[in-house]
Amino acid sequence: MKQGTVINRILMLLLLGAILLYLGGAAWRSFHDPYPTVQAYSYEVDDTLEATGFLVREEQVLTGSGGVVRLLPTEGEKVSAGAVVAYLYADEMALERSERLETLQAEANQLAAAIALAGESTQQTERSSQVVLSALINLRSAVESGDFTRLESQTSAFKSAVYQQAQRYGDADELQAALSATREEIDSLRALIGQNTGQVSTVQSGVFSGQVDGYETLLTPEKAMELTPGELDKLEEGGVSVSPAALGKLITDSTWYFVCPMAEEDSVRLEEGKTVTVRFSRDWSGEVDMKVEQIGRSEEGRVTVVLSSNRFLSDITLLRRQTVELIFDRQTGIRVPTQALRVETETVTDKETGETGSVPVTCVYVQVGVQAERKPVVVLAQGEDYALVRADVPDDAAEKQAKKALRPGDQVIISSGEIWDGKVLE
Repeated sequence: MKQGTVINRILMLLLLGAILLYLGGAAWRSFHDPYPTVQAYSYEVDDTLEATGFLVREEQVLTGSGGVVRLLPTEGEKVSAGAVVAYLYADEMALERSERLETLQAEANQLAAAIALAGESTQQTERSSQVVLSALINLRSAVESGDFTRLESQTSAFKSAVYQQAQRYGDADELQAALSATREEIDSLRALIGQNTGQVSTVQSGVFSGQVDGYETLLTPEKAMELTPGELDKLEEGGVSVSPAALGKLITDSTWYFVCPMAEEDSVRLEEGKTVTVRFSRDWSGEVDMKVEQIGRSEEGRVTVVLSSNRFLSDITLLRRQTVELIFDRQTGIRVPTQALRVETETVTDKETGETGSVPVTCVYVQVGVQAERKPVVVLAQGEDYALVRADVPDDAAEKQAKKALRPGDQVIISSGEIWDGKVLE
């Protein structure tokens, strides 16, 4: 074996050994680091109280009878007085005829619009070509992505663009014949549908909901003001019946209520006429500022609390019995582990008397480079394994001192070992 080859192998083995030694040392230090750190970050802590109760609205149940029901408004949609909210069909065949009629009516409108474009200018015909291409691209993209939420309207737009483009190439007679045939089919379908179709209309305007749960007459705004905690307990037991003729309901007032039983000692934190933030987090997620309408009389240490709001009505039409959080206070600060907090004694001198004394100072230490840096803090709230703090910086602190205050992103040391300001962390 050549001498050069042996030397190369020895060098490679030495290099490999050095790498393994370095990695082993790094691993050992990671498991035996005497000064581990955790990143501090901004955090919010809420002072909350959990409550379970019912949502109350001014509701009018809509009824009707038919073999097949077709609801027109979507959940939470606003409808005007006299609007048709449901069609009632004798059977599935009648429903299919009605849907076919709507398709034909849309097609007739598209054909009529295309015929009306006879004699359009060259610039307009070029624009119609761009419309066809754009409609085709939108339709194809929707199909390829599996997004069918707007498929019906996109298909209609494409057909309309094609009809208008056909007019450009002199197909007016064919379009007119198609329009006549479509209108004839529309007339025949109308005659058939009129024999076995009914409808349900609204008497007044409001917000539509397709869910009827039987509480519409049991829980009204007027009754909510009179309910006792015991009566609310009975309502929670359920057993409410729903009429088989119910098709949906109309919410006729924009103000809605949340009524719940509450311990009397908890209710003292509320004040009638004031507002409290209510957090919904189960069937609907959101925070609503609600007015405290009423705090009822005490019954065996509990009272009935009624809150009201006129916001987000269309979002909460499906909610009835809910568990929410009442938020009384919210604090924002910096979250650090409880182990990072230290209470140290600091000697201070009274500026007026010149006397010195010792005062306790709450602080954390953070790693800055290879040194530990002391950061005084004020504890705002205490959690199970963390503390919410803010930097303790006097108003008259020098700029240099203010820059050294604790900030989100600092690497907080959680070691319980001996440490001081400026200590080199080995």
